[in-house]
Amino acid sequence: MAAMISPLNFLLPLCALFTPHSVVPSRRPSSKKPAKSSRPASVPRSPSERQPHRDDAYAPIHSPKTRRLLLKLSGETLGDSSNHLSHPIILRLAHQIKGILSPTLQLGIVIGGGNIWRGAPAADEGQMDRNTADYMGMLATVINSLALQDALENAGVETRVLTAIEMKNVAEPFIRRRALRHLEKGRVVIFAAGTGHPFFSTDTTAALRASEIGADALLKATKVDGIYDSDPRTNPRAQRFQTITYGDALRRRLQIMDSTAFSLCMDNKIPIVVFDVFREGNLRAAAEGRPVGTRVIAGD
Repeated sequence: MAAMISPLNFLLPLCALFTPHSVVPSRRPSSKKPAKSSRPASVPRSPSERQPHRDDAYAPIHSPKTRRLLLKLSGETLGDSSNHLSHPIILRLAHQIKGILSPTLQLGIVIGGGNIWRGAPAADEGQMDRNTADYMGMLATVINSLALQDALENAGVETRVLTAIEMKNVAEPFIRRRALRHLEKGRVVIFAAGTGHPFFSTDTTAALRASEIGADALLKATKVDGIYDSDPRTNPRAQRFQTITYGDALRRRLQIMDSTAFSLCMDNKIPIVVFDVFREGNLRAAAEGRPVGTRVIAGD
């Protein structure tokens, strides 16, 4: 009797025919260990890898090819004899500021409030407490800053007002990294409300903000064309300095800024340029580093 054919023996060759060619016999495992990720699984990715920079994210300080300037405007430059805030004057200043802007220039501005309110004289005369008087002066700088912001934006210049006293419905709070980010995006940044503390002038605010943002120079725009050895209004023979060192200015007791502001600029080696902002071309010359007004520099 013929041997019976097992069904299993019949099916095995058929299975071999339909085995996928991609199936490769297993090999001996490699002795090399797989490379471990340098990032532990429990450590999240940095914010820059997870999402784009937010508007207030930190960005590195400006490159050597970019100039960063701090412009200090006195409150009196915004008004005239008949008005605390002169719209034509503000528009003229806005167009001058627009004219100096370029992709390689970053500009911060500090404005005084003397055209609206001066706290120190009111306190000295015993009319009110010095703290209250100074806070009123800080609010005056916010009014001036908003007026200049409006004029700049009407001229097509993107502008941000940052206040040392928080008032969210009016302007952004001052945060140094946010200010740097705005500057690097090409926006003009106006620093308002002083330092946020009484007993400090807006000159001190300008010196402080210039130091915080790493400004290359502080441009002090006034109605006078520089620093003189005496008052040119009373002495027709008064001589104007083209350049003067911090040491000479201190020894001569020249009224450039208050002592706190002056010391900040001297300690941080920030040159000061004092010039007449109403003389055509002076602001551009000061921004470009050309000789104009008086330049205060470090020296013996």
